[in-house]
Amino acid sequence: MACPICDRPTDKAYRPFCSRRCADVDLGKWLTGSYAIPAGPAETEDADPGPFDEDDGKLH
Repeated sequence: MACPICDRPTDKAYRPFCSRRCADVDLGKWLTGSYAIPAGPAETEDADPGPFDEDDGKLH
C-alpha cells in the first residue's frame, strides 16, 4: 500500500500514510478546503414552506 500523499510505502503506525508528516499534510488539505465532497445546488428556504410553517397564533 502506498501513501496517498508521497507514494512511499506506508508505516503501520500511520496507515494509510507513511509518516506523521504526510498525515498532517492530509489533515491540512481537509481543513483548508482543498478536498471537497461534490454536492448539488443548495435548496432555498422559500422553495417549499411545508405544513408546519403556517402561523396559527398558538404558542408552544
